[in-house]
Amino acid sequence: MKYILRFFVYIQYLLIRFAGMLFDLVPAAKAYNLGASLARGLYPIFKNRRKVAVDNILQAGITAEPAEADRIARCAFGHLAGHICEALKVNQVIKQDNWREHVTLAIPENSRRLIFDELDQPLIILTGHLGVWEAALSIISFTRPMIALARKMNNPFAERYLKDRHFRGAIKIVDKNKGFTSAIIREWQETAAAMTLVMDQHAGRKTGIMVDFLGRPASTHTSPARLHLRTAIPAIVGAVVREAPFQYKFISGEPINFQTTDDKEHDIKVLLTTINQQLGDIIRDHPEQYLWAHRRWR
Repeated sequence: MKYILRFFVYIQYLLIRFAGMLFDLVPAAKAYNLGASLARGLYPIFKNRRKVAVDNILQAGITAEPAEADRIARCAFGHLAGHICEALKVNQVIKQDNWREHVTLAIPENSRRLIFDELDQPLIILTGHLGVWEAALSIISFTRPMIALARKMNNPFAERYLKDRHFRGAIKIVDKNKGFTSAIIREWQETAAAMTLVMDQHAGRKTGIMVDFLGRPASTHTSPARLHLRTAIPAIVGAVVREAPFQYKFISGEPINFQTTDDKEHDIKVLLTTINQQLGDIIRDHPEQYLWAHRRWR
């Protein structure tokens, strides 16, 4: 049984490699449109995900019209695939010496200084499945080391292949299942890295608390708040959104430096509420670039 499973894992890897060979033939400028067009065309097939996306858009108050919610959901499906395809080509276009030509900043001066100038200061960057989160990792890593939590693929061959193909720069990927070890925390502080966390995933009962997100209670991971309260390292909530082929805009609020009280659980809830509100504001401005199809509210 073990060898049969390994055989199928290897076949899956070979199929991914073959798809990669075909994708190599696609010009970088066409990558986004290829992925977006394909996903929009397949949109009617994914009935369950489509229903989840439309319902989430309506419940969040993005629009009150089901037809408009369906349009936004279709755009969001297309953007997801398009952004991933473009991210796989980003290293062909955006380099260490030209990345500023591809990114405009819509962030307060205090945030800009923390991210791009004060490179001896570690920080926390909090974002969601919004805009071009994959490409953003590569771009921000041009300025400083980064640490990000991510779920590794079950196929080790495919994991290694995609890691080699998809340039991410000076980024340490931490297995999400292992979480923050003392060694990771120490490395983060010693290297003045940007700890990047995705904030919009359902946390469940064990690791999350209910906090408002886009107008509805949602189970939210407490680890970003606990990390900030424990270290007093400033946190920035933001996202990088797409404006044109390989042209992006970095949006964020003011840095968060929370003033603690004697009630730790109260502090965590207030801090998470602030984070969710800031992220929600950016989502409302760019609903076509948000991953509405995931089950954030359960």
